[in-house]
Amino acid sequence: MDENEKKEIDEKEEELKESQATEEQGEEGKAEEPEAEVAEEAEAKDPLKEAQEKIDELNDKYLRKVAEFENYRKRTVKEKAELILNGGERTITKILPVIDDMERAIENGKKTEDVETLREGMDLIYKKFMSILKGEGVERIDTEDKDFSTDYHEAIAMVPGMGDDKKGKVIDCVQTGYTLNGKVIRYAKVAVGQ
Repeated sequence: MDENEKKEIDEKEEELKESQATEEQGEEGKAEEPEAEVAEEAEAKDPLKEAQEKIDELNDKYLRKVAEFENYRKRTVKEKAELILNGGERTITKILPVIDDMERAIENGKKTEDVETLREGMDLIYKKFMSILKGEGVERIDTEDKDFSTDYHEAIAMVPGMGDDKKGKVIDCVQTGYTLNGKVIRYAKVAVGQ
């Protein structure tokens, strides 16, 4: 072999080695890429998983709160319905003794001829009943010598010729008015001076 052939063979061997080295580097690069991709995907999946777990946790909390609110709403609707149906129970139980007193007065009225005793008994029952109503927040609307006010009074008659000092004043109360905790529940029917 002459020297040129040796040089060619050496050059080809070197080219072969270089190409093999390049291929190995390429394969190593390829081998590293999937590992890098897997590592990147793992990092990408972890935040995704964390976000999904957070979403699931928040969704669970939301559903629980909705269920709690629905239970609360149902309970308050039921309580409100019970109040409407049985709201007067306390007041009625306070009034029942007055009814008992009225029944006793009626029975005793059959046995006596003394009108003054009956009148006194009725007066006591009336006072007891009014004190119960006052305890519940019911009060009479005072009309005696008061100026006429549409907030509390309903004029059913105008009385002319009463003089200037009686003009716009309540002359007579035909039906007593009442307030419940400051709110008018029945206007006083009155005659007003003109």
